Amino acid sequence: MKYLFILVFTAIFSMANAQTPVKFKELKHSFGKILKDKPVTYIFSFKNTGTKPLVIESANAECGCTTPEYPKEPIIKGKDAKIKVTYNAANLGTFTKKVHVKFANIEAPIDLEITGEVITK
Repeated sequence: MKYLFILVFTAIFSMANAQTPVKFKELKHSFGKILKDKPVTYIFSFKNTGTKPLVIESANAECGCTTPEYPKEPIIKGKDAKIKVTYNAANLGTFTKKVHVKFANIEAPIDLEITGEVITK
């Protein structure tokens, strides 16, 4: 029983400390105040810090007001890539939107977040 506990603890500790092979410069961006009906775009940059090519399986926004664009080809080790996120600014008020980025062979998706406030002139 003691051996099983040690084995489980070691496995959990190892998984918690495993580093993902992708490093984003930032995961959140604030647009501040933006004008209604004037779409805004931010580009999230990341690097493949792993030893194998990195593939984005999907990048899904929480709603239709946010559009992500991402590379479809593999990102080779050591190379940089970008995910472009555009918000349509159609509704007045504050917003917080997430884009869930799923990489192949990485269990949990990485969330990118944009925030801001849509105002009139």
